[in-house]
Amino acid sequence: MTATLRQASPGDIELLFDIRTSVKQNHLSREQLHAMGITAATLADAIGSGPCAWIAEWHQESAGFAMVDHEEGEVFALFVRPQHEGKGLGRLLLQQAEQALFQRHERIHLTTDGNEVIRANGFYRRLGWTCVEAVDDRDVRYEKRRIEG
Repeated sequence: MTATLRQASPGDIELLFDIRTSVKQNHLSREQLHAMGITAATLADAIGSGPCAWIAEWHQESAGFAMVDHEEGEVFALFVRPQHEGKGLGRLLLQQAEQALFQRHERIHLTTDGNEVIRANGFYRRLGWTCVEAVDDRDVRYEKRRIEG
């Protein structure tokens, strides 16, 4: 595998939006993200406050990213460009996010679309996450506990 991870910087904000809006499943436009409070300014604040986002590169091309909220113990975002799916990048990004969060939390969580045709549900289950509750009519919450060992 020729994948690498690097920490995201404030200079990567447009790249994060580009990757996020490229996905086919659970797609949101930039306008929808802004309506949710996810703006260049909020991303810059988060990234500037400490290591919380990582970019996966495939043959030196930015292919995906993960972002965490350390305070909440949450995997806030994990997205891979459609043309780079199936290369192990999502797993690599999730492992990095989990490692960062488990340094501060015994139990971590994430929220995703609960529709079973959304591949993310199977992905998270295969990697040891448990669906614990519906958040609303669309989204569900997954949790994972740190394994001591």
